[in-house]
Amino acid sequence: MREVMTKSMARNIFYGGSLFFILIFVGLTAHSHYYIKTTSTNTATLTESVAAGKHLWEKHSCINCHTILGEGAYFAPELGNVMTRWGVAEDDHEGAFMALKGWMDAMPTGIEGRRQMPNFGLTDDEYRNLADFLLWTDTIRAQDWPPNDAG
Repeated sequence: MREVMTKSMARNIFYGGSLFFILIFVGLTAHSHYYIKTTSTNTATLTESVAAGKHLWEKHSCINCHTILGEGAYFAPELGNVMTRWGVAEDDHEGAFMALKGWMDAMPTGIEGRRQMPNFGLTDDEYRNLADFLLWTDTIRAQDWPPNDAG
């Protein structure tokens, strides 16, 4: 004999399944926050210079052209690991400053029909802050994203 599902049985399956998946969602969300806070982001190295560099990144809307860790526009190169690609050591703040300043100052402007980076007229302190931000971003453990190939 075939058993028929009653309304109360269907309701219990619905509520039980919903509760199960809500608990799974909450657990995965908590795990993600824990991972980001304790594993992937080095909060001990967040300095005033890094914060100032992030403010410059936002002020000049760099994300409108560049990606950082895969987020942003794809008009210009990825910058989440640019210091590694340029061969700058993790603790070489002066090398990062010189590489970034030299690269940004060398960008041509005013050429019709060519992608070009605006000249923001940054001071040396602003270059240092932006370089420190990019150095710090390069230390984020992003599970090998983005790849460190040239580009």
